[in-house]
Amino acid sequence: MSPVNNADELQRGTATGLKGLETIAPLVRSVEETPDPIPAELRGTIPPWINGSLLRNGPAKFEFGHTHYNHWFDGMALLHKFKMEEGQVTYTSRFLRSDAYNKNSERDRIVVSEFGTIAMPDPCKNIFQRFFSHFETIKPTDNGNVNFMKYKRDYYVSTESDLMHKVNPDNLETVEQVDWSKFVAVNGATAHPHYDPDGTCFNMGNSYGSQGSAYNIICVPPEKSNAEDTLQGAKILCSIAPANKFHPSYYHSFAMSENYVVFIEQPSKIDLMKIVTCKMRGKAFRDAIYWDPKLETILHLIDKRTGEASPVKYYAKACFNFHQINAFEEDGFLMLDLCCFDDGQALDIYSLQNLRKSGEALDEVYNSTSRAFPRRFVLPLHVTDDTPADQNLNTRPSGTATCVKNSSTRVFCHHEDLHGDDLYRYGGLEFPHINYERYNTRPYRYFYGCGFRHLFGDSLLKMDLNDKTLKFARLCLLLPVIAAFRKLPLMPMRPQVWHQKGLFPSEPAFVPSPDAVEEDDGVILSVVLSPSRDKGTFLLVLNAKTFEELGRANVPVNMPYGLHGVFNATASMN
Repeated sequence: MSPVNNADELQRGTATGLKGLETIAPLVRSVEETPDPIPAELRGTIPPWINGSLLRNGPAKFEFGHTHYNHWFDGMALLHKFKMEEGQVTYTSRFLRSDAYNKNSERDRIVVSEFGTIAMPDPCKNIFQRFFSHFETIKPTDNGNVNFMKYKRDYYVSTESDLMHKVNPDNLETVEQVDWSKFVAVNGATAHPHYDPDGTCFNMGNSYGSQGSAYNIICVPPEKSNAEDTLQGAKILCSIAPANKFHPSYYHSFAMSENYVVFIEQPSKIDLMKIVTCKMRGKAFRDAIYWDPKLETILHLIDKRTGEASPVKYYAKACFNFHQINAFEEDGFLMLDLCCFDDGQALDIYSLQNLRKSGEALDEVYNSTSRAFPRRFVLPLHVTDDTPADQNLNTRPSGTATCVKNSSTRVFCHHEDLHGDDLYRYGGLEFPHINYERYNTRPYRYFYGCGFRHLFGDSLLKMDLNDKTLKFARLCLLLPVIAAFRKLPLMPMRPQVWHQKGLFPSEPAFVPSPDAVEEDDGVILSVVLSPSRDKGTFLLVLNAKTFEELGRANVPVNMPYGLHGVFNATASMN
């Protein structure tokens, strides 16, 4: 089943040299919304205990009139809902009625700038109005196309600006716009918050001013004070000064353990002067982000109880990170598990021009890029003046990660790989997901993700940290006995990988079974798309323990490849 036959490729640990990649252009085309629920056609079985909805988000409109977006991240947000009840599935989708969507629709052209697209001056203005409009600063977009998240039990959708929207999870209607800057002094926030068991929410956002920038840890209380409450009570827990205040790092998310927030300051930098002059130069926000491989990655630890930043900074070699897998504390160390790229090309790769290529041009784009692989960094938590220098402080009996004190405030960390050679066969792993409710901030064994033998995920993977390999189905352990008994030739063991040629699964979501005992008792949900088949979309349900397909729910719609989502469990009536 392995898609790799080149031994040299496996030894290099890369996924280069692929030829004949299927075009994925249909997965980045505009689609229509489906506001009225439509029933899915079922194949196999959808477990009747799954009672709730998979809510997903992503870009789905890439032009207005004769104006076109340049980057995948620019497309207008389309909210999706797969509702599961008593083994049946219905599908609904609605465009987020953001200011960006409404203004663009009214004028039938792009009038709100996005990540990779600058809105040009109105051609109906006179020459003087058009000239002076170039000197205006770019206003933040409210096109919340990245993720669903919860604050105080309400659902919101967001991108990485200071504007997000409360939405109704029942019908996906846009309820109201909420501005972070009216509650805390930030100019934006991530679309990947973390939650404590009591519902307290942590997030991160940058603030910009004449004195440069700062990274801010935000804390949002778990409960409302009244029915109209949104972010009331939110506070800045801690502000961190960048290594260069006028060139802060770009970041998509952060990590959290039981007692610490972990911020990864990576060598993907934002030139604030270019941000200020974007419109004057006719360049989008994306143009202000650059990769500096000469810089190290800096890991900042902030105590969640006191808001104090650790005086010790943890350093690692240059790497780029979109998503964390998990972080937990054990034996005086903090384990930080990330999906890491070795360079900062990932933001450039997802231009629509690249994604719509075909043939050799598409192969060349893929083969010129790096892939993300899961890695663990081990951070010693009790570093003092008496801690010995220039020796490995990682005294844990297992693992190969090292951490060496270079000075009283500096520890250099070298990662260990959380995978074996088998992961190279699937192009690395991104969109990681765990049993979040029970194992976030705690020691864990399994994580799930998409394999990337294409620019979009083309397989679903289950990783086992006990032996750092792709999991094997339990039946495979019996194969030698069965083969000997039946005197049949021994078949190769089958890894727990879901892959079917021509199909592109989305970020996996883990849903625990009602009587779950073990960590992987539950199912994996993933929306699967086919670029070669019209309306070939379906919701896939896998047994999370064995990775066997339980069923799929086919819906007669076309859907672009999306970003993130959550499972919204329906409250039991018992």
